[in-house]
Amino acid sequence: MKKHLNTLFVTTQGAYLAKEGETVVVKVEKEVRLRLPVHTIGGIVCFGNVGCSPFLMGFCAENGVGVSFLSEHGRFMARIQGPVSGNVLLRREQYRKADDPAFSAEMAKAVLIGKIANCRTVLNRVLRDHSEKIDAGQIVETVRRLNYNLELLNRDQPLDVLRGLEGDAAHIYFSVFDHLIVSQKETFSFHERNRRPPLDNVNCLLSFIYTLLAHDIRSALETVGIDPAVGFLHRDRPGRPSLALDLMEEFRPVIADRLALSLINLRQIQDKGFKKTDSGAVLMNDDTRKTLLVAYQERKQEEIYHPFIEEKVTIGLLFHIQALLLARYLRGDLDGYPPFIWK
Repeated sequence: MKKHLNTLFVTTQGAYLAKEGETVVVKVEKEVRLRLPVHTIGGIVCFGNVGCSPFLMGFCAENGVGVSFLSEHGRFMARIQGPVSGNVLLRREQYRKADDPAFSAEMAKAVLIGKIANCRTVLNRVLRDHSEKIDAGQIVETVRRLNYNLELLNRDQPLDVLRGLEGDAAHIYFSVFDHLIVSQKETFSFHERNRRPPLDNVNCLLSFIYTLLAHDIRSALETVGIDPAVGFLHRDRPGRPSLALDLMEEFRPVIADRLALSLINLRQIQDKGFKKTDSGAVLMNDDTRKTLLVAYQERKQEEIYHPFIEEKVTIGLLFHIQALLLARYLRGDLDGYPPFIWK
């Protein structure tokens, strides 16, 4: 099993990353703020005005450490990676099967079963833990409607119908998302999902966590030798990691949505950490972003039971496990792709 490696997030504006021996050094105004051995790092994510020496980028590429550059507010800009791991036969099989409508529909169905089942579990957990603080009847009705969508997924459906079911399930789930916020309701309210740009605090939080999630899943796919750009539910589009977005669907409710809700309900983040620009976009400040990044890293260290491999693993390893299972499915070693379903 792959060793659990942390992602190094660099948010301090003006920071510069360099190589010193076998370590990654982070300097701010020529003063060393952090020094980490490269073998302890799974990836590096730089936000905004963060520089990186050519020697370090080459060193990271040689050691399988991807370096991603995002805008200060989390928009993906570029990624540097070394030689692709895995063999060409796996990727050729991936490309062939992505062109097969029947296989694509089967893979999309598996991903959506994981996503909708996990959305249902999130709602059931809230019913169990906070039934006195929410409109329990509306949540119960939403769970019933998600169950109906899961029943529809058990039938043979073409890809376009599956995409319609995904959109309907997302609408159903997010229609009650505001009920899951039981603290700071006056400043953290949710009406609908919006992005590019997010128009309220909750959407700003969700979009940022989704960006982190996509980065980690993309890295896991590259590690096992699968092309993250060629998906099945999400089709090819220049610059879009479609397969990473496919696998991300089953993790959105369990990891991203629950983390956002925890940060709000436990008052770990507050309204003062967000600001609205003249264009209406909502952005996080540096302190809030750092609080979120620390919470995300801590969440990845928590253990969770994986029903398919029947053992406990850290949440940060889930992405790699699912990438390995997908590789086995593409090779024909598994009869189907087993999505991660949270119990």
